[in-house]
Amino acid sequence: MRKNFGAKPILYPMPVFILAAYDENGVPCAMNAAWGGMHESDEIAMCISAGHKTTKNILATGAFTVSMADADHVVECDYVGIESGNKVPDKFEKAGFHAVKSEFVNAPLIEELPMAVECELKSYDPETACLIGKIVNVCADEKVLDENGKIDPAKLRPITYDPMNHKYIVLGEIVGNAFSDGNKIK
Repeated sequence: MRKNFGAKPILYPMPVFILAAYDENGVPCAMNAAWGGMHESDEIAMCISAGHKTTKNILATGAFTVSMADADHVVECDYVGIESGNKVPDKFEKAGFHAVKSEFVNAPLIEELPMAVECELKSYDPETACLIGKIVNVCADEKVLDENGKIDPAKLRPITYDPMNHKYIVLGEIVGNAFSDGNKIK
């Protein structure tokens, strides 16, 4: 038997993304956003309202980065989600983050978060709060790479948001092989 919860924004996993952008003076700002994912093979989509300082910065500069929140930085990543950049202009710094300018877009990479997607703004609809970014580059700190130079989720330790229980959960256990295990049924 199943229990019904009604129409709610509950989905598993719900990645925890940290969006970052510069303001008109080159000051970085970041926000925590869980409602997003791939839109096309070269696009990312995020649902962020127009009132966020980071949204205003993205619209002003036309670029942003999306870092994967990780288990080592839960406190900092949660902080940029519960504090408003409209009220606290040094929120990025207060979180303990350090900005490194992206080589590919006019947006900051967060030095402490080891993986990021660098994007150019493609579109934003304030009515639906849908932001679409064109992926220009994906970068990762060497400390989260495996011996073959690929991102190792066990080293990255990305977190997911549990919307039912308001918790962060670290991802990592391998339970199968994509594009392979299903062949057992063929």
